[in-house]
Amino acid sequence: MFSSVVRLDEAEAGIFQITMEDRANRNMFSGELIAGLRSAFAEIDANPDGKAVILTGYDSYFASGGTRESLLSLHEGRARFTDLDVYSLALNCKIPVISAMQGHGIGGGFVLGLFSDIVILSLESVYNTNFMKYGFTPGFGSTLIVPRKLGMSLAQEMLLSAGSYRGAELQKRGVPFPVLPRNEVLEHAYGVARQLAEKPRISLITLKDHLTASLRRELPEVVQQELDMHTKTFFQDEVRDRIMNLFGN
Repeated sequence: MFSSVVRLDEAEAGIFQITMEDRANRNMFSGELIAGLRSAFAEIDANPDGKAVILTGYDSYFASGGTRESLLSLHEGRARFTDLDVYSLALNCKIPVISAMQGHGIGGGFVLGLFSDIVILSLESVYNTNFMKYGFTPGFGSTLIVPRKLGMSLAQEMLLSAGSYRGAELQKRGVPFPVLPRNEVLEHAYGVARQLAEKPRISLITLKDHLTASLRRELPEVVQQELDMHTKTFFQDEVRDRIMNLFGN
């Protein structure tokens, strides 16, 4: 047990599994979950033998984004989403990260998974970028990573409408990821991880660094643009009302 809500296991030689299991908060970004994720990725980066990471959730939840309290802190100007940079942990990890999104990916939770190098979705689960549901513009680097991973047309629809999509629907819409029955997602992730683990570590690190260079270069500017939009959209009374009345619905 790595922490009370995040487990880190070296499941096989060179393959780490990070399991998010904050059942009390349905894997929302509680302080404990964020701290556990940051510590887990730091430990992996310090390990000289790692070759692949599998990031997954529990039961029907992958990750569910910000808590109501954290959204209210943003609305009140007491915090910014950049204060604890959780969204780019997978991007900045030295070795490849596979998001085995066996469960629902909600808002920032879905974005967290998209920042991985390889993404696997489940047919049954719900995925969305629900920021605009609460009346504020998207954050977490979502305006960069969602179009990059899903394509501009689908990304614009998801970001603007804040609609929810089953994995089966996203599969029909042509998302470029495997979309499998929930009980097959983790097994498929291990198959991919074993393929990665056959390669030399230095080669994996070097290629990931090259493949993600443009994304890491662009991300800070986009995040600043998202913060600028938040100064226009997050402090509306309607946003607070929506957070209080719609959260969890």
